[in-house]
Amino acid sequence: MYLPERPLQGDGVSLRVASEVDADLLVAWHAEPDIARQWGHETFTHDEMLERLRRVYVDPYVIEEGGEPVGYIQAWFDDDPSRAGLDMFLIVSARGRGLGSDAARTLTQWLFSQPSIHRVMVDVYVSNIAAVKAWQKAGFRVVAHEAPDEENEEPWLLMVVDDPRSLEAD
Repeated sequence: MYLPERPLQGDGVSLRVASEVDADLLVAWHAEPDIARQWGHETFTHDEMLERLRRVYVDPYVIEEGGEPVGYIQAWFDDDPSRAGLDMFLIVSARGRGLGSDAARTLTQWLFSQPSIHRVMVDVYVSNIAAVKAWQKAGFRVVAHEAPDEENEEPWLLMVVDDPRSLEAD
């Protein structure tokens, strides 16, 4: 929906739009048990991943550090044009160095540069303490504690960040 013309640059990462050439890499990453657990135990075939990369309501990105792929982040959009959601994971070797919060902040700033987006949200398992801290470091705040439901097998948090420019206009 809001794909940039060139990779987005963070402090230590860059985000490039994921393409068909990334399908096998993304399939392999999603097959890793730790990543699959955080993504509802979903794994994908090559063809299924190609379909996922073509979804019109999701903008997919590969997170790179020094030109090497280290994770995935996606922005998704629903019926409310003023908001977007993010989902992300990093490979194990990339964790604990601030790359996730850098990627989240970078994509959030890009989304806020779009005229209609004023809120970005994430949902994260309460038990994923490292991810909660990364989202907080990127500026997200907890607005709801939720019980397990049909999409989430354990308690989760709804976290948001609002575009500071939209708050100034209020």
